Amino acid sequence: MQWFFDALEAVRDFLEMGGPILSLIGWTIFLMWILIVERLIYFQTGLKALAKEVSGKWESRGEHRSWGAHRIRESMISEFSMSANTAIPVIQTLVALCPLLGLMGTVTGMIEVFDVMAISGSGNARSMASGVSRATIPTMAGMVGALSGVFLITLLTRRVEREVEGLEDSLTMEH
Repeated sequence: MQWFFDALEAVRDFLEMGGPILSLIGWTIFLMWILIVERLIYFQTGLKALAKEVSGKWESRGEHRSWGAHRIRESMISEFSMSANTAIPVIQTLVALCPLLGLMGTVTGMIEVFDVMAISGSGNARSMASGVSRATIPTMAGMVGALSGVFLITLLTRRVEREVEGLEDSLTMEH
């Protein structure tokens, strides 16, 4: 159990070194990952059930060739696509926000360095070190969050495209 308290202390120290912006980056990454996991679970459960439901409704129609049937098919595919794409734009926004928050942390850390230099002169390296860490740690955290998010949002977007195309292909126009 001691390892858990040591890990918590290390996280607390890391957050203190990075300044208040690092906490904001952490919450942003946490929210991004919650939404990513939700989408992955939904793709395995709800989206598959929805695809079966849409296919069943389409196949139960007696007529598939008229103009009206084509509009109904397009509507079903559109609703399926909207359901599959829920939260994807929010995840993309959070991914884009991570490096911007890191940049904000860099700027606030550098302001702290310049304040130390203005107050104590340019020779106090120890005082400047905390400002430099507050400048670099949020940048690193923002980039790590963005990189992990970019990879997964690409996978999620491709999965959505595959699922929608698969549904389109399964809703045949014959009969």
